Amino acid sequence: MKFTRTDISDVVICEPIIHGDSRGYFVETFRQDKLEEFLGYKMDFCQDNESKSSKGVLRGLHYQLAPAAQTKLVRVIQGSVLDVAVDIRKNSPTFGQHVAVKLTSDNKKQLLVPRGFAHGFVVLEDDTTFAYKVDNYYSPQNDRGIASDDIDLNIDWILNKDELNLSDKDKVQPLLKDTNDLFEYGVDLYE
Repeated sequence: MKFTRTDISDVVICEPIIHGDSRGYFVETFRQDKLEEFLGYKMDFCQDNESKSSKGVLRGLHYQLAPAAQTKLVRVIQGSVLDVAVDIRKNSPTFGQHVAVKLTSDNKKQLLVPRGFAHGFVVLEDDTTFAYKVDNYYSPQNDRGIASDDIDLNIDWILNKDELNLSDKDKVQPLLKDTNDLFEYGVDLYE
């Protein structure tokens, strides 16, 4: 597995080695020991999630507050998405900036979205299956979000606005500047 830090160094692209021949392929999609060695800290994933969506579905930008903050390791099993992580750690040098990576069933890339980041993705083709691991259980009382069309975030979701399909909840998320439910840069979110 190859690990690459993005422009926001805490967000990491994970690329597995694909072993293929005329029969198909084999790929090791997760190695906790290798990931921890690269990151320099322990990970304990406790829940796997999966969604299936049609083209244009935009899920996010979501996060959970401490003590239920989550790291996510996301990937596409079938289809393709544009996956986005936004730094929402107050006083971070990259606060409000984002990383966007195209994840597909062909490239098999994964994105590690650490605690302190909001996460979302837009589906680029029908019948896309998206899967991810989290290191903390879902907590409805700690669930938060930010508007995916926040002009200050300047996210290019690739598709036209009239092609996007958001949940009722995601249609009314606040702008980043209008929320106080953020993280503090420099605070260890893994204690």
